[in-house]
Amino acid sequence: MTPAAARLAFYNEALRLLGERPLASLTENREPRRILDSVWDAGAIDYVLEQGQWQFAMRTISLTYSPSVEPPFGYRFAFDKPEDLIRVTSVCTDEYFTTPNLNYTDEAGFWFTDDETIYVKYVSSHVNYGYDLSLWPQTFLKYVAAYFASESCSALNKSESTEQKIRSILKERHKDAMAKDSMAEPTKMLPMGRWVTSRYGGINRRDRGR
Repeated sequence: MTPAAARLAFYNEALRLLGERPLASLTENREPRRILDSVWDAGAIDYVLEQGQWQFAMRTISLTYSPSVEPPFGYRFAFDKPEDLIRVTSVCTDEYFTTPNLNYTDEAGFWFTDDETIYVKYVSSHVNYGYDLSLWPQTFLKYVAAYFASESCSALNKSESTEQKIRSILKERHKDAMAKDSMAEPTKMLPMGRWVTSRYGGINRRDRGR
């Protein structure tokens, strides 16, 4: 499904929930389409991306410190945040994301730490990540449709009972999308216990020799 087709699909699903007839295209001259466009323009996609750690929107990058920013005290290095940042999921000291960076702070649009390089995993609004609607799973598309429907109720003069029904659907679809998305994550093994570790001379084999 192309991004345009995905957008039309969730617009029409939103209209179905609202009891409106579907759109033939994204340029159809109708008030419901203009209302849905206004919800989009108000930052709706950033909002729904912020509501979970969505695998399809996840991006990993390495960052080197910004030499133009010199912290006045404390941590030695400052890092510019990426422009497509929606929600951080982890900041680590290694490229395999096995060692969390526990010594950093987030201030005034920068990350500060004593490491010269950091590795960041985050939900991205980039056109190749979160804003590539062709990557959206069906459960997420339906969740977005419910959000757009809930934001359009007042503008379309829908009844309070309709608005309450859509909000209930929104809550259930968000829960479903979150559950399905978590199933897409790689299986994570628990660390070895002390007894097992001692069998290997006190070395955890997942420590990659460090």
